[in-house]
Parts: sequence; structure tokens; C-alpha cells
Amino acid sequence: MSVVQTPWQAGTECVANYDFQRRTDQDLAFTKGEVLTIVAVTRDPNWYKAKNKGGQVGFIPANYVQKREGVKAGTKLSLMPWFHGKITREQAERLLYPPETGLFLVRESTNYPGDYTLCVSCEGKVEHYRIIYKSGKLTIDEEAYFDNLMQLVEHYTNDADGLCTSLMKPKLMEGTVAAQEEFFRSGWALKMKDLTLLQTIGRGEFGDVMLGEYRGSKVAVKCIKNDATAQAFVAEALVMTQLRHKNLVQLLGVIVEDRSSLFIVTEFMAKGSLVDYLRSRGRSVLGGECLLKFSLDVSEGMEYLEGNNFVHRDLAARNVLVSEDNIAKVSDFGLTKEASATQDTSKLPVKWTSPEALREKNFSTKSDVWSFGILLWEIYSFGRVPYPRIALKDVVPRVERGYKMDAPDGCPAIVYELMKQCWHLDPNQRPSFMKLREQLEHIKDNELYQ
Repeated sequence: MSVVQTPWQAGTECVANYDFQRRTDQDLAFTKGEVLTIVAVTRDPNWYKAKNKGGQVGFIPANYVQKREGVKAGTKLSLMPWFHGKITREQAERLLYPPETGLFLVRESTNYPGDYTLCVSCEGKVEHYRIIYKSGKLTIDEEAYFDNLMQLVEHYTNDADGLCTSLMKPKLMEGTVAAQEEFFRSGWALKMKDLTLLQTIGRGEFGDVMLGEYRGSKVAVKCIKNDATAQAFVAEALVMTQLRHKNLVQLLGVIVEDRSSLFIVTEFMAKGSLVDYLRSRGRSVLGGECLLKFSLDVSEGMEYLEGNNFVHRDLAARNVLVSEDNIAKVSDFGLTKEASATQDTSKLPVKWTSPEALREKNFSTKSDVWSFGILLWEIYSFGRVPYPRIALKDVVPRVERGYKMDAPDGCPAIVYELMKQCWHLDPNQRPSFMKLREQLEHIKDNELYQ
């Protein structure tokens, strides 16, 4: 084991590669896979002062832990790096040359649209096995059935089961990195044995969201079960490894060791979505100070994204969660991308999305600011759906002619002015999130929220 050369700063997260038993009362014991936070650098580069999730503090050996890193932006991760999409039989055979028994890839079938083909190099030639859908499952021989391609590949990796050979070596699609390996390398892979799934608490874009317990702490778990959402799972997890702020829902790790079950594990937000929280409590419970605090919480999280060149693209009260101690945190990073990335607009919620984003696919922090204005309206209307009494097809034409929603009942005029600033048709005229946060703090400090 090597000595750490570059000291890590206080606040750095690391993950244990080995178990460690205390040697003195000042040491901190930990188990493999446990996540620790560096508290202080010591004079001895071989030791750090760290704390665990329970708040216990002590010294840890530097060579027993690995720094947690954000997966590099722009990395093309894939849970199925052996999947090459629509290529022909001839192209597959060229990719599997020179022959190497057990080298394989999966492609979309050109002769049977909707089916797949498993291409395997075996004893100098390439065998092509048609994968068909039958009753919602995938099969090659109509004896073994699988929910998705990952399960199928896993099965034939472990056992040839009628194929010419077992699958030994994937032919990776050019430019892709195997997601499983990258999550392990960067310290974000968690162990399934440490997770207990308790009950379903919601449904997300990828599948069920469950309450779980990980090493004694409550967690939220997104469960991904099919190929169609697997790549979106990777995209969201990749973004979350790069984000760390008190007003963003925190990623704890991903579980990718069993390819038939994929999980994103995040902190548990006990009070659910902000829109449900607003609707269930209402005006009689939530006062102006509380509404302003939620607004300020979200602005701080968005200011952090703005400063790190990320655009959320789906900001709304349904995608903000509330913690046990009433802190609002932005979540659902499925559409979040670097500011330069393009976006398919078909998934976008019309009432929350800026005109230029809908019209020209022109996304920026300023399109997030537009959405923040809509979110402010949701907060101060206690969770009403925006643009009430206007048909969905009429919303965009009216907005592009300059229509702005009226202030919700009881909304302070100074807050409504912020909403209208966010809804400027010229994105360049909208305030930054830093400016919005400063204005909301001014309202708070001067108690102008009544």
C-alpha cells in the first residue's frame, strides 16, 4: 500500500477500501465501503482526522481509504458498452476481427426490427444469435427468459448454455466507458449487502422509488429495471457525483454489482415533494416566513448549479424535496446537463419551460430562472398548477405575446416583482440566481414577507 502524496482538504469525502480496527483510543474504526469525511490534515501524511456518518471523529490511515471523485464531465458512461445499436451483420464481423473466442457485442437486428442480435466470435468465425421478444421478455432459445439485455449478457457470461461459447470479453463501443468500472474507480459504488429495501414511497422516471436503510441510516432508493431507462439512470448518477450543496439532494452512491438490479441511493427527504407539502399544509399552517425560506433554499441550490455551469432544465415544485427539518433541496437531475449540451424538448413540461427553450431548444441558466419564477408562483399559491383556467395549447402563444400570471392571493408585491423579472421574454434581461438569492435575503432581513 502506498503513501498518499497530496494532502486532501477538510471536507473531502473518501470511501474505505479495507476494514480498520482501532489501535488507540484516538483512532476511528471503520469497515470496507464506509464513507468518511476528512476533518483535518495531520502533520503525518499517512494519517487523517476524519468523521463517520454517525458523527464520531478519530484518526484514520490514509492508505486504507480512497478519495471520492466526481465522474469527469463529458465521460460517456454506459451500462451496456457492448451494445452497438443499428449496425449490420458485416459491420459486426469487422468489429470482432481479429477472431478471439468469447469476444462479443450486441446490435439491433437489421432483418427483424425491434429484435436484437448477439454476435460472438468462436473458433475463428462469428456466430449471430437472434434475441427475440416474447411476452415482454427477451430470449434466444425460448427456454431461458430475461427482463433486459444486461440480464441476458450476465447469464451467458456465466454459462454458455447452448451458445458456441460463453461470453468472455465485450467489444466496447468506441468512446464509451463501462459505468460499473467507473463508479467503482471513483468511489461511488455501494454494496447491495449493506442495503435493505423497506417500502415503495413513490414512482419516478426510472421506476419505483423506495425507502431503504443503508448501514443504519434511512435512504431513498431509485430502482431501475429495464434497458430503456438504464442509460438515463447513468446520466443522472453521473451528474450527481459532481454536485455537493446543502440545498441539492445528495447522492450517497450507486449499486451496479448485479446488472439485473440497478439503484441510485440518495439521502432520504422525509417530508416528500414541495408541491405535495404546500398542498397538504396550506395557508393555515405555512406563513410568509416559511414560504420565503423555501424560496431562498431553492435559489441557493440553483446558484450553486449556475456557478458550476449546470442547467437543471426541469425545475418545478414537484422536483424539490423537503427534509425532516424543513430544508428544501432541488432533486431529479435526470435532465440536468452542462450548459453547452443540447436537449430533446419532447419530455419538457410546457408550463414550466421558457419560451426560447421550447421554441429553439435554447437552454441556459436563464431558462432555469424562468422556471424558478414559475416555482415561486407555485410556492405562493400553495401548490396550484400554473396558468389556471388556460388550456395547455394556449399557454405558449399567450406567453409569447407577453402574458404573465397574476400574483397569487396574499403574495407580497415585492415577491411578485421577482416572479415578473424571471418571466422577461428576453433571457438576457432576467436576473441571475445570485441576484435572486440576494434579493430574497434582502426581503428576509427586512421582514418584507408579510
